[in-house]
Amino acid sequence: MNLVVVESPTKSRTISRFLGSDFIVRSSYGHIRDLPQKSLGIDVDHDFEPKYVIPLKAKKNVLDLKKNSQKADKIILATDKDREGEAIAWHLVQVLGLNAKQIPNSKFRIPKVERIVFHEITKQAIEEALKNPRDIDMNLVDAQQARRILDRLVGYKLSPFLWKKVARGLSAGRVQSVAVRLVVEREREIEKFIPQEYWSISAKLKAQSAEENMESFLTRIDNKQLDKFDIKTKDEADKIVNDLNGAEYVIESVNKEEESRFPLPPFTTSTLQQDAVKKLGFSAKQTMMLAQQLYEGIELGNEGSIGLITYMRTDSVNLSSESIKKASDYILNTLGEKYFEQRAYKTKSKSAQEAHEAIRPTEPSRHPDLTKNYLTPQQYKLYNLIWRRFVASQMTKAVFDSTAIDIKATNNQPIRQAQGPEFIEEQLITNDYWFRANGSILKFDGFLKIYPMKFSENNLPVVKEGEKLDLKELKPEQHFTKPPARYNEASLIKTLEKEGIGRPSTYAPIISTIQQRNYVKKEAKYFHPTEIGIMVNDLLVEHFPSIVDIKFTSKMEDDLDDIAAGKTKWVLTIREFYNPFVETLEKKYAEVSKEQVTQSEKTGQKCEKCGSDMVIRMGRYGKFIACSNYPKCKNILKERKDKEPPKETGELCEKCGGKMVIRKGRFGEFAACSNYPRCKNTKKINSKNVPISSKSE
Repeated sequence: MNLVVVESPTKSRTISRFLGSDFIVRSSYGHIRDLPQKSLGIDVDHDFEPKYVIPLKAKKNVLDLKKNSQKADKIILATDKDREGEAIAWHLVQVLGLNAKQIPNSKFRIPKVERIVFHEITKQAIEEALKNPRDIDMNLVDAQQARRILDRLVGYKLSPFLWKKVARGLSAGRVQSVAVRLVVEREREIEKFIPQEYWSISAKLKAQSAEENMESFLTRIDNKQLDKFDIKTKDEADKIVNDLNGAEYVIESVNKEEESRFPLPPFTTSTLQQDAVKKLGFSAKQTMMLAQQLYEGIELGNEGSIGLITYMRTDSVNLSSESIKKASDYILNTLGEKYFEQRAYKTKSKSAQEAHEAIRPTEPSRHPDLTKNYLTPQQYKLYNLIWRRFVASQMTKAVFDSTAIDIKATNNQPIRQAQGPEFIEEQLITNDYWFRANGSILKFDGFLKIYPMKFSENNLPVVKEGEKLDLKELKPEQHFTKPPARYNEASLIKTLEKEGIGRPSTYAPIISTIQQRNYVKKEAKYFHPTEIGIMVNDLLVEHFPSIVDIKFTSKMEDDLDDIAAGKTKWVLTIREFYNPFVETLEKKYAEVSKEQVTQSEKTGQKCEKCGSDMVIRMGRYGKFIACSNYPKCKNILKERKDKEPPKETGELCEKCGGKMVIRKGRFGEFAACSNYPRCKNTKKINSKNVPISSKSE
């Protein structure tokens, strides 16, 4: 009997369909060993040896796996094709005793162990993997272990420092702290930003042969091409408008050319997350959860459980020759030859060393509409996005007919100037003002037929050189430069990838963690740093600069890549980081005081319990009012006195007669009894803040 072990029950069900009766497939339910939750779990004095434990929730499953492994002739470890998957396979070997030597004449047999990998859960991929087993790649295991140990050392060593110097319950993370720094620094850029004024001038012009006006913009004065800030003030703009009073507008040139738009490469993890945020409104975490479901298998009626996409954690845009052939067959059969163009994409990421493919559908002929009845609306949207991006990547370019019309405006009217008591008319040398009108019309849709993208189209009238135009409107318009935009999930992931911070498996956890820790909050899809986030960031920047240094963190990711490639040893990498880190930490415990960091403010109120001053302190969730005589007096005001009282709904609580007020929770606003916590009655509210139904009893 052959025992196949994978990470999840869904993956187990899908793989079982492709294997014979001599195989049984079981799930490890993720990691079966990890560092302990309530202690460091690392022997820093003996080469950072980790002390792994089996979590309580995994013990029953481990017993089941041991029982099945003792019956097996061969154990096939089919966990994911990345560092986490390799580590799970290695932990299975350790926990199940599969690395032990066979004792002669013992009734306990040590089964043969094989490691197989695949990037899609299809019959062909599984059969190919079974033909090509390999050993566990200890370089990948070491890289995963090094990341886990690094993150544990930073978290367990630095978090108590934050508790003592800032507030209880805070935590610090090696990579997450850099993400918080990006958000904080962007906020400060916005605060310091000074808008710069500039002006543009547009002219609506009409040819006698045309029905519609065409809009053009001033681009050149004489031989000087205008830059964005060349017209700085209203006076400068008005002077140009006055100069153009009575000017003649003549078409100087009409230039037509074809412009091409090329399809984008198939998705990597980061580009999928970015597109899902922008086009579908999904979070990075939701995107990865849905992608994992599509990868591990979806029940498609009589077909059973089918893996719809390839592995979703990848920084590669490579495509297999088989997948390109399938795409070409689909395009040629459904759209025709003029829409097909085979394309190869080269991965730019230097960290893409684990030979994954891009994220793509396992079977391009499985159109999203054929799966719609079997998918949730969210699953369908994501599969549709992945399918279209992949198919479009093997299609022809889109072609646009672009037209640029240059128009010269010249004012040859004499200008009267005063000279003494008499007015003398003089012909002055005037400037030539050049306007340009741009137009673009789609000529051939190409890949846009499958993967629509927004391109502005503007149809210009048919005109010829030398043709005079009538001025319908000359309009100066004021503009101001805008501050850099706050990060949203898509732009933050893009920046993390660009700076080399994190890897495909870490982007979504980073985004989730910085919100869970209350270091940033999301408002209207954009990240704002919280007060506590700014305070912790500033503390780390001043006293632990390497922890939040972008280049240092990027180099650490490169070091982990080197471990995965077998170029360096993990213990050496950890030691080079840990020794200076812990030395700095010990110094900062003595040098930094809580008063320096938090700077408590007096409120002018007295404590009703002991008479001491009440002060504003910083806590895990922001500022609060507490007695300055802490810890002797632990009086705390639950709400700031200057905080606005909750709005009343105008209704009374049917349980106690108290007033119903609007409260805000993690899922939005709701109505609650003002006598909370004595009365815990709550209700949902509609858009007009009117209670509509009971939320809890």
